[in-house]
Amino acid sequence: MTHISDVPHDELSRVAVERKVALLSGRNFWETEALDEAGIPGIVMSDGPHGLRHQSGSHDHLAVYESDPATCFPPGVAVGSSWDPSVADRLATALGAEAVAQGVNLVLGPGINIKRSPLNGRNFEYYSEDPHLSGVLGAAFTRALQAAGPGVSVKHFAANNQETNRQTISSDVDPRTLREIYLPAFECVVTQADPASVMTSYNKINGVHTWQSRWLLTDVLRSEWGFGGVVLSDWSSVTDRVAALEAGLDLEMPGGTTAHDGDVLVALNLGTLDEAVIDTSVRRIQALAARTKLPAAQPVDYDSHHQLARELAAESAVLLRNEHGVLPIPEGARLAVIGAFAETPRYQGGGSSHVNAARVDQPLEQVKIVAEAHRVTVDYAAGFALDGTHVQDLQDEAVTLAARADVAVVFAGLTEQRESEGIDRDSISLPAEQIALIRAIAAASPRTVVVLANGGVVSLEGWHDDADAILEGFLLGQGGGRAIADILFGDVNPSGHLAETIPLRLEDHPSWINFPGEQGHVSYGEGVLVGYRYFTSADAPVRYAFGHGLSYTSFETTGLTLTASGPDSVRADVEVSNAGSRTGKHVVQLYVSSPAGPVRRPRRELRGFAKVALEPGERITVSIDLPRRAFAYWDVTVDGWIVSPGEYVVAVGADATTVLAQQMIALDGDTIAVELDLDTALGKWLEHPEVGPRVMSTLGLDRGPVTEEQLAMISSMTMSQFLHISGLPVEPEALESLMAKTRKEELTR
Repeated sequence: MTHISDVPHDELSRVAVERKVALLSGRNFWETEALDEAGIPGIVMSDGPHGLRHQSGSHDHLAVYESDPATCFPPGVAVGSSWDPSVADRLATALGAEAVAQGVNLVLGPGINIKRSPLNGRNFEYYSEDPHLSGVLGAAFTRALQAAGPGVSVKHFAANNQETNRQTISSDVDPRTLREIYLPAFECVVTQADPASVMTSYNKINGVHTWQSRWLLTDVLRSEWGFGGVVLSDWSSVTDRVAALEAGLDLEMPGGTTAHDGDVLVALNLGTLDEAVIDTSVRRIQALAARTKLPAAQPVDYDSHHQLARELAAESAVLLRNEHGVLPIPEGARLAVIGAFAETPRYQGGGSSHVNAARVDQPLEQVKIVAEAHRVTVDYAAGFALDGTHVQDLQDEAVTLAARADVAVVFAGLTEQRESEGIDRDSISLPAEQIALIRAIAAASPRTVVVLANGGVVSLEGWHDDADAILEGFLLGQGGGRAIADILFGDVNPSGHLAETIPLRLEDHPSWINFPGEQGHVSYGEGVLVGYRYFTSADAPVRYAFGHGLSYTSFETTGLTLTASGPDSVRADVEVSNAGSRTGKHVVQLYVSSPAGPVRRPRRELRGFAKVALEPGERITVSIDLPRRAFAYWDVTVDGWIVSPGEYVVAVGADATTVLAQQMIALDGDTIAVELDLDTALGKWLEHPEVGPRVMSTLGLDRGPVTEEQLAMISSMTMSQFLHISGLPVEPEALESLMAKTRKEELTR
């Protein structure tokens, strides 16, 4: 890649400062300025986590104006459910080819924010409630798309987990939770995939807008993680351009008449902003332009991309329930297809990532095509209206049809109006008229299958037990209609797994009590216990756990072996086999837990996974590396990652709650040397690895019986408090000698 160190400094000395400042805000909605005198061409951008939204005509940010036709691949919610980096890779490779063909240098994606709450209206664009899964998929996407020529802009950095008041809300997050939950996916992509750019989020973090947070953009992103690319703003978020530049933000978008170039020039003239800050950002833009220079465009085979969209969609749908083996639909059956979504599919989210799909598979049409090959007759009834109007005649017609069928398939879900960028949901329930329809169909039909289309999880309560099978399609892109048909008839074996928990009630969710906040602040009060981390730790019931997903075949885990592979690092070898009669794909999920250390740890945390294909009867060994970081927590006292000495359990899970095999391993871990003084708690004195064994004798506590209750009570006192309240005759020189041994200069000699 081209770094700023590769750009000659003398080129900038010949450029007027006004021109350099102009380069740091967009020329228009989607393009940067060109700086011909410094050899810097303009950069063309486009939304595109799952398909290009390139607008060659009128421009906007919320899909008011139509974009050029492009392939609508499965959105992030579906890719997350694939648990397969190759899905993200193949999608991004094709997306990169379309970007080259349309002259797009920078694709705005992937979106890797954490699904903190199921109510977030933009969950359709993000991968998971887990940072490890999100990071691995985001890195695969980034590497593949950038290999095609364009760059990516990883977004939205950071703690952007709701749409309510998204421009002004302060996400109030403690340091440990930020480091363990909301930053790791970004860290993974930055350190492992070298993204060309990072996009800041609208929200504040602990009262400071992300676009003006020097701690976030310079201390963490650049100094700590080594990011060398461009930091750009989300559209129209910056209100103080000078503060943003000083913090480390290079490019304000969209620019044009909304830019703040004049403010920067005033600050330069007053001497309150150093021109060197401008030059550094200009060199980063210059390096970005060189890095994202596009190869020669090749014609795009949109037919093959549509076929790819079908294949990726089929990898992503999750079979939640399959009682009585109702799926696949048996040969020669009479099938009733019911639900307006079968005729008018919901296949993507709303807002800035809305793609003008080149073509769309209609589920009803595709079901009929596939059904013919299986000698299945198909009838259709709408059952409900998409505008939410309850039309009893539509339901009655559908019930009559279902009663004559062997199997009824109900297509249900949420319309784009109910979940979109800019708005959060107020409920996770399906519309009442759809619930009534499902129950009525189930009462009339011998077997009932429900196919869901939704960007965020929906509650299954009130109808779950009435359905024999439930296929969670989420949003599958333009090829989703054929993917669903292939799964229903067994031409494709489902292999998706939930990347987020489906709770029994919204009120059970750990985010519920604080979401979406009040008076400009939202407290991330659940801390690190986000999603499944809370449910497993509290042993709280859920409808379907994170990681759950069924197949038409069965898999067995027959062995788990742990081997030390380095300092506090482990290799896990998992033996799995396909015990069924069909070829299928299986996800090996590794979770880590430990009581070791001074902080409360989640009961189970995903630390490794792999998706593998197995023929019937095939048995393989899957090796997954668990690096030191897989066992670490963020220690706020040392401001760094710490592995506590002790025992760790590595578990293979069918999901986050179901353990198939587990083994324990002891790790040496880290020794934290605390500098002691008289204001340090007595308990810290007693635990100190250097002087702890001598503290009891120095204080004279070894000469008389001290009960556990007394020791627990005094351990929370500072040393000075203890000396005052106890009245013990302790020599100050003795304490000073102990304190001296804990000082850093002593420990590092």
